[in-house]
Amino acid sequence: METLIDKLLVEQSNLQTPVAQFSKIHDNHELRTDLYKHLIPLEKPAKGEQYTFQVELDKCTGCKACLVACHTLNGLDEDEAWRDVGLLEGGDDAPGFQQTVTTACHHCLEPECMHGCPVGAYEKEPDTGIVRHLDDQCIGCEYCILKCPYDAPKYSHKRGIVRKCDMCHQRLTEGEAPACVQACPTEAISIIKINTATLRIENNFLPGAPTPEITLPTTRYVGRDVPASIKAADQSQLTLQPAHWPLAFMLVLTQIGLGVSIAALFTSTTHAVMGALIFNAGMVAATLHLGQPLKAWRFFLGLKTSWLSREILAFSLLAPIPLLLAALPFLPEFPLKDLVSFASKISLIPLAALAIFTSAMIYHDTRRVLWNLRTSLPNFFLTATAASILFISPDIFVITILALIALETTFLLPAKQTSWSPHQHSARLRIHPLAHVTFFRLFSAFLTIPGAFVSPWATLPILVISELCSRHLFFTSVQAPKMPGGLN
Repeated sequence: METLIDKLLVEQSNLQTPVAQFSKIHDNHELRTDLYKHLIPLEKPAKGEQYTFQVELDKCTGCKACLVACHTLNGLDEDEAWRDVGLLEGGDDAPGFQQTVTTACHHCLEPECMHGCPVGAYEKEPDTGIVRHLDDQCIGCEYCILKCPYDAPKYSHKRGIVRKCDMCHQRLTEGEAPACVQACPTEAISIIKINTATLRIENNFLPGAPTPEITLPTTRYVGRDVPASIKAADQSQLTLQPAHWPLAFMLVLTQIGLGVSIAALFTSTTHAVMGALIFNAGMVAATLHLGQPLKAWRFFLGLKTSWLSREILAFSLLAPIPLLLAALPFLPEFPLKDLVSFASKISLIPLAALAIFTSAMIYHDTRRVLWNLRTSLPNFFLTATAASILFISPDIFVITILALIALETTFLLPAKQTSWSPHQHSARLRIHPLAHVTFFRLFSAFLTIPGAFVSPWATLPILVISELCSRHLFFTSVQAPKMPGGLN
């Protein structure tokens, strides 16, 4: 007699679940490979071509499956993401427009991350066009993050290096789709081959994203017309940028140290000793910014394209001069001592000017509006000038401080603008979330004016604090270009 359990067992053995059905098809070699192979090219790029991402906007739902797959397959840290999903919205024409956008590294034709790296930790594969980061070469300076207008490189605090999307090149080599391509449920992401010469001519990119003129990004956004007046959903969010305290201390202490060393040419040995101490404290602070400082000796690899490499070279040439000026008066007589002293004195000012210029060019070369040469270069030179003039002429020092205050005030004026701009964005940051820093910057600067006439040595620490506030504003209030965000 057949029991109920026997009937259920028979029914269960005949039950065809989706997994069982797929397994049967797989065993019978009936896979429809034509349904998924179109997501990646079957042949490598020809000469004049490269791989690139193609995103069909009308298929992107913002589900973030691509983000999760990228994070999982590449074993990223908990707070690390090589792919992001953002939101475009607005447009001047009715009806209202909204579009989710998935984005990763664009594997640009002219990758600024590669050009800016001081140690050659990036390479653009000649046969595929993929921009790869070489983890074992990276010193963790994060300059590529500042150089990339799309926020593609990400810093790994755990490893002390930068990492980024490499288009899962090892999977492409084996004929497998990258993680994001494979995971997208609507097949919104694919890998295609693109003609690089055509891209240079067309130079089209996603409206609402940073300008493509700097790096010539290759990612193609297709499938839906996006209004030219569209904007990123998070464009007006007042988000502070990283403070980069080691860099802030490096800039202030080296500039003030050089200023005091220059003052020593006209005053006393005491100023030379103090200038050397302050300058070298700034040099030490600079190393604290590096995730892998022991690898920084390879800086010469980037001299052809990287202003960071050039700054390291300039400061390396300059570094012995303040020490010599401080030490020579205490050394016994030796042959050519007078010649060494004379050479040190006449080389200090031009080498200091060159070093400060390279510091300004580092930030100017990132194309961030607030860091352009017209504002950063006077700011840096006035800091060194103020430290020098403080011990020579209090009257001229007052003029220098007033110039610094005037320069700082000009950064606040665009806050009155009604339309968004990088200057207006930075001004709003300084007035609202950074109001206390802005106030203390201006207050301490004014405080140095009477102090210069009372005691220059007592005024020097106030000047250091005031300039540190200025550099904090310099780093945290800059408007950093990036791909659209705002989708939480």
